[in-house]
Amino acid sequence: MKIGVSTFVTDEGIKPDVLGLFLEERGFDSLFVAEHTHIPLSRRTPYPGGGELPRKYYRTLDPFITLTAAAAATQTLLVGTGVALLAQRDPITTAKEVASLDYFSDGRMIFGVGVGWNEEEMENHGTNPRTRGRLVNERLRAMIEIWTRDSAEYHGEFVDFDPIASWPKPVCKPYPPIYVGGGRRAFRRVAEFGDAWLANGLPPEKLAPMMEELREVSGRDVPVTVFGASHDREVLEEYARLGVDRVLLDLPTLPEPETVELLDELSGLVDAFI
Repeated sequence: MKIGVSTFVTDEGIKPDVLGLFLEERGFDSLFVAEHTHIPLSRRTPYPGGGELPRKYYRTLDPFITLTAAAAATQTLLVGTGVALLAQRDPITTAKEVASLDYFSDGRMIFGVGVGWNEEEMENHGTNPRTRGRLVNERLRAMIEIWTRDSAEYHGEFVDFDPIASWPKPVCKPYPPIYVGGGRRAFRRVAEFGDAWLANGLPPEKLAPMMEELREVSGRDVPVTVFGASHDREVLEEYARLGVDRVLLDLPTLPEPETVELLDELSGLVDAFI
């Protein structure tokens, strides 16, 4: 089982190039970073984790710039969005960003996607929260067309463009792996697009039946990456017994000295599962 980290990179924590280098030096497999373009101050939509929205949500850096910095400082570390909020993103621009990062990193990009939870945030991008699932599906289909065709076009309910040319094409063929986040409602999206399912922090006892349900929906064994995973070794061992492909340890947003200290502690977990 591979071990990476998932985190919020902000202007108050460790810089992404330094973080990437420290992760690679300690044997971590990957770095996945969160995305929020902004946080509406109305705060109408409740935080799924309960209570007040953590400070890091307000200060998150752009994921593609963050991951480019991490990729530039490393040689083998995989760099992933965890997750890109595709309901809030133009598909043509995002296809260009994904392909550019994939090109720059020599094929180390993983495109983690989700529909998002903050309704005011997506409304500010012109997205109707009630149709965001269908919108994300269309944007994914349109992006795949852009990545795989010299002359790409798409005509759908939400996305519509006549033939276009867009380069670079991805280094990773046919395109970077798509990791689909979400719960049961996302399983059909995982089945259609997913190279893996990003299971958000589910404990092993809840994950096991959902993995079986996903097999039934998709008709195949979909690799599973657990996002925001516990640091408890017994929990990680149970994930390994379930056949989880990768766990992304939850990394708090901390300044460089505290981050290095924590990574030194967590590196023992990496060694245990190599």
